Amino acid sequence: MTAGGGRELGRLSRAVTVVWERGWQPADLVHYAGRRLSARHRRLLVDAVAAEVRAYPAETFDRRWRDQLSTLGARVWWGGDGDHARAWCEREGVAPDVLDACAVELLRLLVALPRLPHLGPRPGGAGAGPLSGAGEHEVDQRILGRVRALLAKAESTEFPEEAEALSARAQELMARYSIDQALLGAGDGPGLAPAGRRVAVDSPYDAPKAVLLTVVAEANRCRAVWHRELGFSTVLGFPADLAAVEVLFTSLLVQATAEMVHAGPRRDARGRSRTRSFRHAFLNAYATRVGERLRETVDRVAAETAGKDLLPVLVERDRAVRRAVDEMFPNLSRGRTGSVSNYEGWLAGRAAADLADLGGRAAVTETSGRP
Repeated sequence: MTAGGGRELGRLSRAVTVVWERGWQPADLVHYAGRRLSARHRRLLVDAVAAEVRAYPAETFDRRWRDQLSTLGARVWWGGDGDHARAWCEREGVAPDVLDACAVELLRLLVALPRLPHLGPRPGGAGAGPLSGAGEHEVDQRILGRVRALLAKAESTEFPEEAEALSARAQELMARYSIDQALLGAGDGPGLAPAGRRVAVDSPYDAPKAVLLTVVAEANRCRAVWHRELGFSTVLGFPADLAAVEVLFTSLLVQATAEMVHAGPRRDARGRSRTRSFRHAFLNAYATRVGERLRETVDRVAAETAGKDLLPVLVERDRAVRRAVDEMFPNLSRGRTGSVSNYEGWLAGRAAADLADLGGRAAVTETSGRP
């Protein structure tokens, strides 16, 4: 085993440190590398992340960082630093020159990464940025566990009628929970502030998927900014709303994809494939209709709950989120999602959205004590 692999691994670990200073987080970094390079590169980068973060005391880790590292499986599985190159080559079944090549290619990728806004403190440092303060209130993980269990059930149901019946009440419960959190947050004083997280938006059909995330975010009083070339969106909002956006978007995307695939391939009268345009139109229509349903319910519940204390709270929260977006992205521009050229796909997507289960906050609301 040559010393080259060890040197490249050391350079890679130091490059990861620089990337943290540019605002990237572990999940963002590994997701982007997985889009641009191979699964082997991704595994090597996860190791580099594990090697880098072990230098910091555990108490300096933000919970979101701990969650991301756990999800990635980023751990030091080899012995000492001198053993990593040999152990990696043995695990991958490759020669040392393959390790060197992978490390160099990852280094080229990392040095070209753009700077991103800091969404929170990085290990060992305060992580300067508009959302890196201590104002974020964590969402009860037991509640999120119940939400995820509910969504898993919604995704697995084989009865569209059942999902449709559940969705009407679920939407109402979601909206009431959001209002509860807003009013409770108003009593906490000025310390509560918008937070941010990044949500993966993958190809194919990334544009309509980004639209779906945007409408879910806006219905939950958040804002989503799509970084198309990077493969994710930055979502800004208050913590409980962000948690709802993330789990609800994930579930709706699973439901939409299942319905889209179930619809099967499409061909025109000449036998040419129309599957891509059908699916693009399907997801666009699905996103549009889901947004309509969410907004209808939010508006109705807000009207039913209207009181002298509610409107100022919601207005101030909306202003706070908009200020955070303006501060993070001063040159933000609105893009077009493109035209829809497949009417059949559009109709099918709207029909599927009408049957989608939007039960993301039902379990949360039940725990909040509302009837």
